[in-house]
Amino acid sequence: MGPTQPFARFLNRPVPETLTTTDALAAFCVRAATVPYVTVDTEFLRERTYYAQLCLVQIALPGDTDETAVLVDPLADGMSLAPLFALFRNTDVVKVFHAARQDLEIFHVVGDVVPAPLFDTQIAAMVCGYGDQVGYETLVRKITQSGVDKSSRFTDWSRRPLSKTQKSYALADVTYLRQVYEHLANQLQASGRTAWMQEELSALTNSDDYIVDPSESWRRLKLRGNSGPFLSIVRELAAFRERFAQNRNIPRNRVIKDDALMEVASSKPRTLEDLGKSRLLLREARRGDIAQGLLQAVAKGLKADPRDFPKPAPAGRDRSAMNPALADLLRVLLKAKAEKAGVAQKLIASAPDLDDIASGCHDGLWSRGWRREVFGEDALALTRGEIALSAEGQSVKIIRL
Repeated sequence: MGPTQPFARFLNRPVPETLTTTDALAAFCVRAATVPYVTVDTEFLRERTYYAQLCLVQIALPGDTDETAVLVDPLADGMSLAPLFALFRNTDVVKVFHAARQDLEIFHVVGDVVPAPLFDTQIAAMVCGYGDQVGYETLVRKITQSGVDKSSRFTDWSRRPLSKTQKSYALADVTYLRQVYEHLANQLQASGRTAWMQEELSALTNSDDYIVDPSESWRRLKLRGNSGPFLSIVRELAAFRERFAQNRNIPRNRVIKDDALMEVASSKPRTLEDLGKSRLLLREARRGDIAQGLLQAVAKGLKADPRDFPKPAPAGRDRSAMNPALADLLRVLLKAKAEKAGVAQKLIASAPDLDDIASGCHDGLWSRGWRREVFGEDALALTRGEIALSAEGQSVKIIRL
């Protein structure tokens, strides 16, 4: 079946330029260093590896035609991305992404760089009232009144040569992004909320967030117990798995899956025969380097000094003193404040945050920065009985007492 409108026009685009040499990339980056911003996106694979395999980088300069955008092929023979990383470090050029976290992680791993200054259109859209974690296609449709065909989203981007269709679709992820960026940047400027977005971006630009410490990898597991000896074994097993996966560049679950890891931590095998009794282990984990690593991790966990036992994550907040009526009022207040500010409710405060406030815990993210200005001050005033809420037509009115 042939392509339908509005996507058929993608096939009629000229084939975008693909940069396959370091010199060509360097020349483009010299040009890019003279503009106020560039839009960036990536295509990568991660299903069969620990680290994402960067397969394509799309970059567009300001403008309204495809001629100002290129594809960069990091898989081309002899290609070095050093000129691109230098551009990412150039603080005179804003680097624009949509939902940037995975892209930033890749660039940190590959080039030890986090692009700056950064603008994330997904975060900007949340601050501007487009909803929680709005998708790229939705933003393009709302802001540019255009459609984006994502039929090539699940293509194998590591295969060469790329087709004209693949290249055109990949380029659309940065050409429309220019209009989205300019619209949102102007909206933030007009509303005085640029600083709000900068607060949100701080969580993305911290390079420490992209470094995985094997000794801390146990913390992301769903634990089945919290005794010191058990957690000690879990910590060592998770650390072994992380290091093994990193060194072999394979997914964690190819070493040992989470449920099998918990089973091994509970059964504490001492020998290969003991290990072989595990029901959940993959075949590869019953012998060889993985099996030996698992047994050594168990042995190390068993020998750990009790003073060095891992400490389980703190239990959830004590909400035994929660005032349910106050929690309900806080939900009404949050909805009213979010609607008035034109910001997604979840960006301001979560449902557990509201329960915490109603329980007397007043130190959450909602209590700092722009969130305090929009919601936190009145939330605290509500808890102190300094304001009341009243219905006024279809809206909620705040009454100062």
